[in-house]
Order: sequence, then structure tokens, then C-alpha cells
Amino acid sequence: MIVAAKALGTSILDRIGNTPLVRMERLTEHLPGVQILGKAEWVNPGGSVKDRAASSIVLDAQRRGLLGKGRGLLDATSGNTGIAYAMLGAAMRFPVTLCMPSNVSEERKRYLAAYGAEIVWTNPADGSDGAIRKAREMIAAEPERYYYADQYGNDENWKAHYRTTGNEIWEQTEGRVTHFVAALGTSGTFMGTTRRLKELNPDIQCISMQPDSPFNGLEGLKHMATAIVPGIYDPNLADQNIEMATERAYEMAKSLGRSQGLLVGVSAAAATAAALQVGEVEAARGREAVIVTILCDGADKYMSERFWREG
Repeated sequence: MIVAAKALGTSILDRIGNTPLVRMERLTEHLPGVQILGKAEWVNPGGSVKDRAASSIVLDAQRRGLLGKGRGLLDATSGNTGIAYAMLGAAMRFPVTLCMPSNVSEERKRYLAAYGAEIVWTNPADGSDGAIRKAREMIAAEPERYYYADQYGNDENWKAHYRTTGNEIWEQTEGRVTHFVAALGTSGTFMGTTRRLKELNPDIQCISMQPDSPFNGLEGLKHMATAIVPGIYDPNLADQNIEMATERAYEMAKSLGRSQGLLVGVSAAAATAAALQVGEVEAARGREAVIVTILCDGADKYMSERFWREG
């Protein structure tokens, strides 16, 4: 009799989530009673927080019979979600087609090529909105060919963070988290995590961060006042919104590398700068705070950017 061998190791899906919290002590040396902790999302197998939403979207589509059997996945992306889709498509055997601005970093382009995704490049001047419009045009033309994942309007995006990220932060801080800070792109990370944290403790202050202008270098983030607003975004959830300058994010990225030994992406650096701003306000008021932010990815996809060599 042949006995089936027990599977060893873990799958790609098993490795998504349960990322560590990193203490950023040097940032708060001048702020007594304030801690800033970063969720190290680069530990995910695709290298970013977007693995959470992408896997949730893909598994939901497969359960509903919308993906596979010749039907590929189509979506608009600025990079990280696309890399997550491409990774999952390669591992789970479904084709992936992505609409993406052509000015994304060279590193992102190489990751996508390595995973074998098909890319439809869009005008960089149109940003992520141009990619969204192109994806909508393609699904309208060939509805049977693709499953349009629509990360900007798919509830599985924010639900992934409601089920995982919020609970992880609560458990890892032993319920001591006082503030949550996250950047707005699709808004799924902020929406889902905030909803869960507010259920666990309504007093937790949840602060969103977005670029301070429509023309910015915070790749993947949206200036909501001028962008196509994601269908999953609820502006009423945030207790506060912080607008962040690109230059401040660049400064923080370099500072984290040189003083903390942390090399993070530009959006993660912007979120950290926003968390520091919150911490400074709390310290000035004489209050203690445990501030958690999302370090959405590492610096590996941004090392060709010039700002690392400037200043």
C-alpha cells in the first residue's frame, strides 16, 4: 500500500502576514513616554504589505469561480500589488495582466518580468488614475478574458487588514497601542486596520497620511482631493489626516537608514514621518503614546532613486 507523504515546509500563502513590529528608538529619544513601532511588511514573500490584499482578492475570486480555467487576472497597480499578483499567479498558475504607469522604478519592472506578468504601460503623467482607466477599458472590451480584481474598489482589500493587520497590532502591543498611522493609496490598509482597532478600543486614534499635492514622489499614494477616489475609501474613518511633502519622506528614508539601520521605501518613510509628527504633539502635551505605523515595503525597489545619493 502506498501512503501519501506528509507535505513539508510552507506555501507562499502561509508566509503572508504575522510580520514583526520594529522599535524605532532613535526617532523618539527626545520624546519621553513616546514609542514608535513599525510593522515590517517587507517580510511578506512578495516584499510588501500588498501581499495581504492581493492574496485575499485572489482567494475570494477563486472561491467564486471567477479566476482560472483560462481566465486571467487584470488590475491597475503602481507596483507592489502588481508584484503580489504576479507572485501569486506564478505560484497558483493563473495569468496576470497589469496596467501600470511607465515611470515606476526599474526594480519594480524587473520583479514583474521575473514573475512573468504581462504589463500594459500607461502614461506616467496620468499616474495610477491612468492605469485604472486603462484597466477599465480593457475589461469592457474583453469581459470574458479577464477577472478584473479592482483593488481600489474590492472589499477584500480592506477585509484582509481587518482580519489580520489590526489583530496583529493589538496582540503585538498587548493592547497598548494608542495611535495608528498609515498612508493612503488604495486606502485598504488604513480602512481595514482602523475598523478592527476601533472595535478593540474606540479610543485608539487612527491617522491617515497622503501626499500634500497631486504632483509628488510618494509612489503608490493618492492625493485624494484630485485623484480618482477608491471605492473602498471612507473619509470619515480617520481621526486626523496628515499631508506629507515628498522631500520630508526622502529625508526620513535616509535618516532611518543611517541612524536606525532600516532601509524602507519612500511611502513607508512618509508614514514614519507622520508618526513622528503625531509623537511630537503627544510629547508636547505631556502624554505617553504607543504609535504604530505601517512600513509598507523595504528600500530594495527604490535603490535606483537619486535622493539616496543627495545630501
